[in-house]
Amino acid sequence: MSFRILYQDDFMIAIEKPPGFHVHPPEDSNHPISNHFNCLHLLRNQISQYLYPVHRLDRATSGVLLFGLKSDSARKLCQAFENHQIRKTYFCVTRGWTDEAGQIDAPLGTSGALTSYSRLGKLELPHSVSRYPSARYSLLQVEPRSGRQHQIRRHFAHISHPLIGDTVYGSGEHNRYFRSQLLIHGLLLKAYSVELLHPETGEPLQITSRWNGLWHRVFDRFEVCPQPIKI
Repeated sequence: MSFRILYQDDFMIAIEKPPGFHVHPPEDSNHPISNHFNCLHLLRNQISQYLYPVHRLDRATSGVLLFGLKSDSARKLCQAFENHQIRKTYFCVTRGWTDEAGQIDAPLGTSGALTSYSRLGKLELPHSVSRYPSARYSLLQVEPRSGRQHQIRRHFAHISHPLIGDTVYGSGEHNRYFRSQLLIHGLLLKAYSVELLHPETGEPLQITSRWNGLWHRVFDRFEVCPQPIKI
C-alpha cells in the first residue's frame, strides 16, 4: 500500500488518506488494529522515515492528512491545530435540504463548537425513503471552526441533516438507498484542503486533496462541479 503524497519537505508531509484507514494505532491496547490499515505504520515504511502525527481524521473520512517529520515542527503544527490557526475545508452530503448557508453553534460534550457551511447543490429523487414521498439531499462545503471529535458528523445530525454514509449518527435507510440504488458507498465526508503557515518558514501554504471516482459520481448526481468558496 502506497499513499499519494500531496506535499513533502524536510519538516512535514501530507498524504491523501483513503477511507477505512486509521491515522495511528488506538490508545486503548484492548482494541488493536492491523498495520495494514494504520497510516502511521504504512507511511513510515513508504518513506523510510520517522513520523509524528499532528491531527486526526475519522477512519471513514478521506482527504488531506498531515504528519510532522521533525519533532519541533510537529509540536508547532499540533499547537496550530489546537489554536484553530489552520483552516480546514470539507465537502459532504447530507440528508434533506439545508439552508443555503449557516453556522451550527452547539456544544459537543462540555465544550463549545462551531461549524460553518454553504450549500453548493441540492438533489431531489422521486423515491420514497423513510416517511417522505421523495428523497432530498444537499451537497455542502463545510469549515469546522473548532476541532471536536466527529464535529461535522455530530453537528449535522444535531440539526436533523445527518451525513450520508454515517453509520453512527446517520440514517440507515438513506445510507442503504445510496449503496443499493445509487451505487455510492461509504461516508460522504471529504477533508478537501488545509491552509496554514508553514511551521518553519512562516510562508502561507495550501494543501489540496484529489477527487476520486466516488465523488465524481456524487457530482454527476448533483450536476455540479464544486469550486471551494470563502465561507
